[in-house]
Amino acid sequence: MKIYRSIEDYTEDKRSVVTIGTFDGIHLGHQKILSRLINSSKNKNLNSVVLTFFPHPRIILNKYNEVKMIDTLDEKIIHLNEIGIDSLIIHPFDKNFSLLSANQFIKDFLVEKLKIKHIIIGYDHRFGKGREASVTDLKNYANDYDFTVEEIKAQEIEKITISSTKIRNSINQGDIKTTKKYLGRYFMMTGKVVKGDGLGKKINYPTANIFIEETYKIIPKDGVYLVETKIKDKLFNGMMNIGYRPTIGTNVKSIEVHLFNFNKDIYNQVISIKMISKIRDEIKFSSIQALKDQLVKDENYCLKLINK
Repeated sequence: MKIYRSIEDYTEDKRSVVTIGTFDGIHLGHQKILSRLINSSKNKNLNSVVLTFFPHPRIILNKYNEVKMIDTLDEKIIHLNEIGIDSLIIHPFDKNFSLLSANQFIKDFLVEKLKIKHIIIGYDHRFGKGREASVTDLKNYANDYDFTVEEIKAQEIEKITISSTKIRNSINQGDIKTTKKYLGRYFMMTGKVVKGDGLGKKINYPTANIFIEETYKIIPKDGVYLVETKIKDKLFNGMMNIGYRPTIGTNVKSIEVHLFNFNKDIYNQVISIKMISKIRDEIKFSSIQALKDQLVKDENYCLKLINK
C-alpha cells in the first residue's frame, strides 16, 4: 500500500476507484465498502484509493467537540494495509479545505488529481462546504466529469447500522464484546512503555506502564481486562488495569499491563495491546495484600479464559 500525505502528493497515472471517509475504527460497515472497493478495482483494472482526513473534521469544525478516535492514525494505517488497498491518501483537514465547494472538490481533486473513474460511497455521505452536496448531487456531477457512482445502502452494510459513535459508546462502557462485534476484530491500543513507581514488582506483579501520546485516542472504561500484547512481532497474554489505582491513592490515571510468564526489560518500546475481555471494574481494596490476593484471582480467571 502506498501512502500519500495529501491529495497533491498523489502521483499514480492509472485511473482510480475511490472511496472517501474518516473511517474511524475500520468497522464492519467500513469493511463492506472497502471490500467493494478492492473488488471493483480488480474487475475494472483501476487503482483502489482510500481518501481520508486528519485531523478528524469534527475536531476542526467544532472547537468544543472533544470527540475521541477509535484508532490513532498509525493504527488506521495498519488496518487499511491489512485489507489490501493500493493507495491511501491522508489529506490534512483544516478550515481552508472545509470551505471548498463541492464542484471545486470534485473537479480539482477527484477528477484532475485522482483521475477518478468510479466512486463507492456510503448511503449518508455528504461533502463540500457546509456538507452541501449529497450522493444525489455526486451522481449529477458524475455525468459531467465521466465517472460513475456506486452507493452502498444502509441495509447492505448491516440490519443495524454500524456507526463509529456506537462503537465509542461501547468502549466507554467497557463493553469489549460489543466493541469486537461491531469492529469485526479486537479493539487495539498502542503506546510506549515508560517507568512507573515499581509497586507491581514489589508485590510480584510487575507491570508495563503504557503512555499513549495521541490524546485523541479513546481509552476504555476503568477496569481490569484480559489482553494480548504484541512486542516485536511476538504475542504475549496478560491482564491490564486502566484507572486511578484507588487502593494506592495516587489519583493519577494509568494504563498498566502485567504479562504472564514474562520478565524482559521493554522500557521505551512501543507495544500493541488487543482487548480480549473485561474481567472486572477497578475497585478500592482494604490493603495492598488484599489487592495482591485479588490479582492472583484475576490471573487465574484470565488463564481459564485463555485455555478455553
